[in-house]
Amino acid sequence: MFKGIFFDLGGTLVSYENVNRTHAPLLLEAGARVAPGRPPQAIKEAYGQAVQEVTAHYAEKDYYLHRDFFLDSFARCFELLEARADAATLSWYQQEHLARLRDCLVLKPDCHATLAALKARGLYLSVVSNIDDDMLEPIIAREALHTWLDHWTSSEAARSCKPHARFFEICLEKSGLAAHEVLFVGDSPEHDIDGAARMGMKTALIVNPGSEPPLQSGRARHAPDYVVEDLAAL
Repeated sequence: MFKGIFFDLGGTLVSYENVNRTHAPLLLEAGARVAPGRPPQAIKEAYGQAVQEVTAHYAEKDYYLHRDFFLDSFARCFELLEARADAATLSWYQQEHLARLRDCLVLKPDCHATLAALKARGLYLSVVSNIDDDMLEPIIAREALHTWLDHWTSSEAARSCKPHARFFEICLEKSGLAAHEVLFVGDSPEHDIDGAARMGMKTALIVNPGSEPPLQSGRARHAPDYVVEDLAAL
């Protein structure tokens, strides 16, 4: 019997549906500064390749800041276009990326009602997110998720990133629960499902039709115990 549920944040409690249409204009603004004259499609394709390369490299790390991941992806994008962003442009992009991404992430429609129903059953609820503090803390406050959550932990605070064991261990220690008493809910087969399953947790994969989870390097090995298409199914 479950005593607690640990949730991923992005793609799980909040939707990624606005991310591409928010980031694309920013990337093209940057392209006009760094590589003027390059076709928009070439910039988008270079960014896609850069993210794949950086994802594979970062998958080897137990811990990293996501602001560094995004900045490295941005810089590599323009290297592939044989251009280089200067320090001022890198700083501008990093600040704009954080602000725009944070603002475009919105709660899934059934988030509050689901958390309220689960809390009413006496379950311990937490967020365990591969995200930096300057992204997680404002979203928790803005969306009043603290109303239902017993704790929330970023990879920056844990100094460990899913799927590595230390992040899960820290969150279990905070909760006072054993791994077999926890259901982990997330959208990433690699970070959420694989990492939690290796700790002995049961897992639920939330699928977002028409949208693949980001930052996957293809290393997931465990199938989820449950698959759901919305939070209310929990």
